[in-house]
Amino acid sequence: MTIPQARLTCIDLHCHSRASDGALTPTELVARASERGVTHLALTDHDTLDGLAEARSAAEEAGIELINGIELSCQWKSQTIHVVGLDFDARAPGFVAAVAEQTANRWRRAAMIAERLERLKVPDLLDRARALADGDVPGRPHFAKALIEAGVVKDTNQAFKRYLGTGKPGDVKAYWPALETVVQWILDAGGVAVLAHPRKYKLTATKLRALVGDFQRAGGQSLEVITSGQSSGDLGFLAELCRREGLWASQGSDFHFPGAPWCELGRIPALPEGLVPVWQHFRQPVAGQSAAISR
Repeated sequence: MTIPQARLTCIDLHCHSRASDGALTPTELVARASERGVTHLALTDHDTLDGLAEARSAAEEAGIELINGIELSCQWKSQTIHVVGLDFDARAPGFVAAVAEQTANRWRRAAMIAERLERLKVPDLLDRARALADGDVPGRPHFAKALIEAGVVKDTNQAFKRYLGTGKPGDVKAYWPALETVVQWILDAGGVAVLAHPRKYKLTATKLRALVGDFQRAGGQSLEVITSGQSSGDLGFLAELCRREGLWASQGSDFHFPGAPWCELGRIPALPEGLVPVWQHFRQPVAGQSAAISR
């Protein structure tokens, strides 16, 4: 007789759907996560809660535990930083109002991108980009697709190189609230504040330690130790920083679209020894470590 084996716990706490800048609907995202062996998933769309209800319905059907999530943009020393909120009350009135203002900021930015690209004479560029975002706030990837469809550029790389990349006309910096403000929003909603993908800001080690210090003083509790595109050196540095500062460790694929094997749902190495997983501090804690699933 074959004895059934318990399903491995696989926890992915950072991913995106079409509600922000991902390629899949929340339902498609959850289905893919299930196929990849994910057992606990946080949908962390940028500055919006719009995908959570659909994702929760799909997760219930797929047998996945969905954790409330969001990735909020903020400012630290004139630099845009992202803070992931986890396990918060998505109905908390103050939090809902704050997220609505973040969404309004994104719409203002989208309108400015379209205005700066008017010289390309693409009719209704903002509407085209919005349609590609399924009616939600379009980001630069959506504008790139609109320019491709209009025949202005041949591919996304060319769109960013000519019009949307750093220093180009469509590179519009949005106004975001301060780091301390965003962390407090999450805490007030009963959630956990996580400093997202710390090495992607390209800060020196000294400046990153300063950021982590300010994040902690604001009430931040967790550091994203594992995410896509990291080197083993990055992982070791962040693990040691997490241990030294007494922060909880988080992890996530930062999945946006299929076809990028280095950034796939559930493809997350095991947390290094000596770290305290953030999921052990959720309102309904998840026991133990998350298994590394490499397929």
